[in-house]
Amino acid sequence: MLMVGPPGSGKSMLAQRLPSILPPLGSRELLEVSMVASIAGELAGGRLTDRRPFRAPHHSASMAAMVGGGLRAKPGEVSLAHRGVLFLDEFPEFPPAVLDSLRQPIENGTSTIARANHHVTYPAEFQLVAAMNPCRCGMAGEPGHVCARGPRCVSDYQARISGPLMDRIDLRIEVPAVTAADLLKTGAGEGSDVVAARVAKARALQSARYAKAGLSGDSVNARCPAALIETVARADEAGRRLLEEAAEKLQFSARGYHRILKVARTLADLDGDALVRRAHLAEAISYRLAGERLSAAA
Repeated sequence: MLMVGPPGSGKSMLAQRLPSILPPLGSRELLEVSMVASIAGELAGGRLTDRRPFRAPHHSASMAAMVGGGLRAKPGEVSLAHRGVLFLDEFPEFPPAVLDSLRQPIENGTSTIARANHHVTYPAEFQLVAAMNPCRCGMAGEPGHVCARGPRCVSDYQARISGPLMDRIDLRIEVPAVTAADLLKTGAGEGSDVVAARVAKARALQSARYAKAGLSGDSVNARCPAALIETVARADEAGRRLLEEAAEKLQFSARGYHRILKVARTLADLDGDALVRRAHLAEAISYRLAGERLSAAA
């Protein structure tokens, strides 16, 4: 997920709250997370950790710090975030080579470190959550603000994120600035416990679905093979027509097409719907297009 919005709009706060709605670690996940943390020297005395990781490296992090390496080929941030969240604030400020090093872990769920005296593969199934300003000055597209460098400020800043990496981001969310009127509103939203219960129910549906298909019991839609997702995310007739039209007009890549199906299947699971409907596909497509709408508006 990539959140785009001006400074102070709450992007970092939203990311930090994400672990509160994730389900508890299963027994297998607990062992995997604890083993990686132990290898990295973050656990001692044979202890186990039962908390989903939340890693937030600074944008000055090196390639070795991000994907692993060093003299003893220790796991990097992508592996320390295994089964949890990897949050990258100020996304375009990371060196382009470091950002592109995330492509293989995002796709395969592993990080392979090859050195002259080491060749190690660590698990790296994490949720990537990134946040960025719309441009370097941070206020492009906001009412009452004019970017001094105009559209070029937006295009140059967003061009620091490569197309292949952006193609791997399923949800692109615009986070508008928070106004004084917003802060004065007294209405209470959903609590984390309510959302967490809905997430746990959707996860249980996915685990049962993929166990029936012969996959591991902790499988989720995000890790579903491309051939299988076309079966489990079969849409109704209206949804199928919408997807065909969108794929033709917007020229989705094969990866983008399958990722839209996975997001739509997850939205249907959150609604408790056995069938992927037009509304689910429309929402999944809208999340993928949010970044392009922002660039066009600026």
